Amino acid sequence: MRRKKTSSSLILIPVMLSFFVMGFVDLVGVAANHMQADFALSDTMANLCPAMVFLWFLLFSIPAGILMNYIGRRKTVLLSLFITTVSLLIPLLHYEFVMMLISFSLLGIGNVLLQVSLNPLVSNVVSERHLASSLSFGQFIKGIASFLAPFIASWAALTMDEWRELYPIFLLITLVSIIGLGFTSIEELDDYSESDSLKSYGRLLGNPLIRLIWIGIICHVGIDVGINLTAPKIFVERLGFSVADASMAGSVYFLSRTIGCLIGAVVLQYIASERFFRWSVFGLLLALIGLSFASTLEQLYAVLLILGIGNANIFSILISKALNTFPDNKNEVSGLMITGLCGGALFVVPMGIVSDWIESQAGALIILGLGAVYLTYLSVYFRKHPHSLDD
Repeated sequence: MRRKKTSSSLILIPVMLSFFVMGFVDLVGVAANHMQADFALSDTMANLCPAMVFLWFLLFSIPAGILMNYIGRRKTVLLSLFITTVSLLIPLLHYEFVMMLISFSLLGIGNVLLQVSLNPLVSNVVSERHLASSLSFGQFIKGIASFLAPFIASWAALTMDEWRELYPIFLLITLVSIIGLGFTSIEELDDYSESDSLKSYGRLLGNPLIRLIWIGIICHVGIDVGINLTAPKIFVERLGFSVADASMAGSVYFLSRTIGCLIGAVVLQYIASERFFRWSVFGLLLALIGLSFASTLEQLYAVLLILGIGNANIFSILISKALNTFPDNKNEVSGLMITGLCGGALFVVPMGIVSDWIESQAGALIILGLGAVYLTYLSVYFRKHPHSLDD
């Protein structure tokens, strides 16, 4: 039996604050660039940092979905916030390469639990009709954190000669989020499936639409993490910027992605997801081509702005459609979809290898281009099968 959805809009406040904490995962890009300078790392070794974050999405997403069946969505979100707190403490206590890898691993595990549980938790608060726009607004909140991370790190590095000052700020926000959600009561739907097993996940992945969406999420996240990591390096390579100054490239990208999420939260209430998805992918592909040739500061800023807006709502559209495809198996669907965030690990290591091989960030852009080509194919598929994206 299903229980009535929680309806108070006040409940969205602590839920959306959790989306802000979700954005902390994007600090790994600016951290990796500073660590590359601090520890004299190659591109391949530096790219292991985001790989250590996003690898856990492949390993832990399905177990997180199963755990969520036993303890509920809200408690799973709270557990993720506690793990995130520990991950943010480590760099403040001991700044060393191996310890930072441990910190990134815990950040990844915490983010896995958060991504798996928070998206379906939103479905307990809003209707299916508004799920895509609500998730886009959540991504807008997440984008604010992503935008602030490189900005704070750059400011701290330039004014206090210590980029890690962003950690105590994010730690405080995480603690506030724990308190806010801890004192909030959310009535969850009794839609947990007893068949939540590897077999049931295999059945979901056997669905052609679910499989296409899953690969699409892999490509989207690979591009997102890849741009976060590569954009500052392009500024260093083409414009001769310092690492601290180049960190602002990440802020430009995430600012535009945040704006794009806000646009999506509004526009998706009025136009079909299929059409908006097609526009987004076109902008993304166009900007990636432009990034390959941009050589001035103005050109780089322009393509990063288009990149952020183009990539802003792809995840929200894809995961909302996956959740609505199997409304009685949202925990399983969410767990499976979030494994797609391993794209952040699957893309960045080849990016580093190819960049080291040709001694240019053009190598990273080649790998990112492969992801954009798949998303273009997916937009064509959705255009030919428009009902697959209907709410």
